[in-house]
Amino acid sequence: MELDEVRSLYEGRPPFATVYLEARSPAEDSPQQVRLRWEELRRDLVAQGAGDEALEALDRAVLGEEAGEVQSSGRVLVADASAVRLDAPWDAALGAGDAAHLAQEPELGAYLRERERSVSMLVAVADQHGAVIRDLTVSESDVPAPEDETVVADDSDTVHKPREGALSHKQIQRRADEVAKQNLREVADHLEDAARRRRPDLVVLAGEVQGRTTLRDELPASLQEHYAEAQAGGISDDGAEEALADELRSLAAGVSENRAREHRERFEAGKAHGLAVEGSAGVARAAERGAIEMLLLEYDRSATAEAAHLGGAVRTGAEVGLVDIELTDGIAALLRFEITEGTR
Repeated sequence: MELDEVRSLYEGRPPFATVYLEARSPAEDSPQQVRLRWEELRRDLVAQGAGDEALEALDRAVLGEEAGEVQSSGRVLVADASAVRLDAPWDAALGAGDAAHLAQEPELGAYLRERERSVSMLVAVADQHGAVIRDLTVSESDVPAPEDETVVADDSDTVHKPREGALSHKQIQRRADEVAKQNLREVADHLEDAARRRRPDLVVLAGEVQGRTTLRDELPASLQEHYAEAQAGGISDDGAEEALADELRSLAAGVSENRAREHRERFEAGKAHGLAVEGSAGVARAAERGAIEMLLLEYDRSATAEAAHLGGAVRTGAEVGLVDIELTDGIAALLRFEITEGTR
């Protein structure tokens, strides 16, 4: 993933306080639970030497949020010496629960791992009348509420079963098929436009078989090699929604695993040609020379001096990716150019 969206964090004034609040089940006493959890983390930050301005800014951010939202979605916050510079949802299923850090660099490893494992999707839940299109960011453990939802060509009255004689039956059936095809053509056009604007990692076709099949046939060439189908689930009731969520989580896991495998293959090829380094010392030398194209982290293990390496990657315009192998010191890098003794 590209790191542009977190680059402004590193322009703040250190030290940086990084707070992770894990997602938990909402409850009637959610406000009290969030307050108690924050008070414990706050004491930890005070013990680490956090300043009053940073703590007060975090007070406002944590306690000013809707408690149910913090409780159900989780939160990651980063404050510099005087202001909160990041306040974003965070799914602690991939992390270690509540935590607080004070350091010269933001502790973003857990957050960036979650982001790298997440998959942006355009999901079209289709029937003969059209589709509901959802813009989602899905991980292998979480399907959050849609960031956007659009109903396309939902004219239920124009598609119906024939009820009269043989000739009328054929005519009505033909008309119904034509209307259904036109409806799904509109959906396909909308998907193409939305995909062009949003650039999702994956377009997913879901819903009833007939609608999904017709929509697949209407997809433009630009999406023909860029889609997947959810074989189960829909939006008709809670059971259908959960079945669809299971399918989306499985698709997200597959995309994430493919990314990690591709990064591993690039790393192995890079090592053979002097375009990859491994270990904390080698990565630090590469960062000093502005040579890092992509910083590589292990899926689940923190790296030696991880926050410092992430800071170096951000400041030199590098990306970050995950690999599914064990690395020396938990870290490696793909390089823009080969580093030699004379490289400056």
